[in-house]
Amino acid sequence: MRYIDDLDIIGGGVWSRPGFLVRRLHQIHCALFYEESKYGITPVQYGIMTVLARNPWLDQTAVGYEVGLDRTTVADVIRRLEDKGWVERRTNEQDRRSRLVAITTEGLAVMLEMQAGVERSQRKLLAPLSLKDQRTFLTLLFQVVEANNQYGRATLKVS
Repeated sequence: MRYIDDLDIIGGGVWSRPGFLVRRLHQIHCALFYEESKYGITPVQYGIMTVLARNPWLDQTAVGYEVGLDRTTVADVIRRLEDKGWVERRTNEQDRRSRLVAITTEGLAVMLEMQAGVERSQRKLLAPLSLKDQRTFLTLLFQVVEANNQYGRATLKVS
């Protein structure tokens, strides 16, 4: 096993670079997620549905803030989810330029059916680590994301 002290981030090749490893981990996460998804839902779509399941009738800007996506991307993802009947949108009566979004009963049913598979994909992703190391990894990952949040394309609400 290699440790960070053994790595030359500049001259050690891509496997010594945090950005490369994070991108590769994301690719692996997506592959594991798709392996478990019967509906072809992306992790981003599932994330938006999760936010809406907890907070119905948010405006699209607030949804983006919850998942760290820009307004245009959120609108596009929500449109695709709406086309499938998993979310619905309506005009915000307080601000006619804004759209409010909620998950539908069908969307909740899809999420419920996917829940065990999503949990399996998360466990599989972290399986190489002991339970203690999983907690440490997630804690450190959260710290890195929180400390660098301002550099993301879109603001992310860190809770």
